[in-house]
Amino acid sequence: MRISFDLDDTLICARKEAPWEPNRVPFFLKPWINEPLRLGTRALMQELKTWGHEIWIYTTSYRSPCSVRLWLRCYGIQVAGVINQNIHRDHLHRYPGDSLPSKNPRAFGIDLHVDDSEGVKLEGKKYGFKVVVISPEDCNWTLAVLEAVGHR
Repeated sequence: MRISFDLDDTLICARKEAPWEPNRVPFFLKPWINEPLRLGTRALMQELKTWGHEIWIYTTSYRSPCSVRLWLRCYGIQVAGVINQNIHRDHLHRYPGDSLPSKNPRAFGIDLHVDDSEGVKLEGKKYGFKVVVISPEDCNWTLAVLEAVGHR
């Protein structure tokens, strides 16, 4: 299964009350890629990969795919692909239609998308893609992802 994760308020929870993974970004990269990674992300990604799933990032931000990959590599996480706002827009403009959804994982062959936005879930119903919504405050968020994947 190909699974994508949003960044802001999903994997990057900059709120003080949200627990983070210990920072593993080397000091010389911190001026460019020093965002807090949500606690549980490393273990979840390892478990999903063990089960044979392919991990992607799908964000509406303009962060470069290279910097996202590098940031995650600092934590020992490798992803198969990164879709940012530019890639999303360029890919979906190939298809006719008046309005584009903020995300469309199905257009990239993604089976499940993990996001903090109820709006993305509504778009999932409209455009036919599966979304699991997790709250930035949820300390048991990894269980919701594993349940959606079918491993709990």
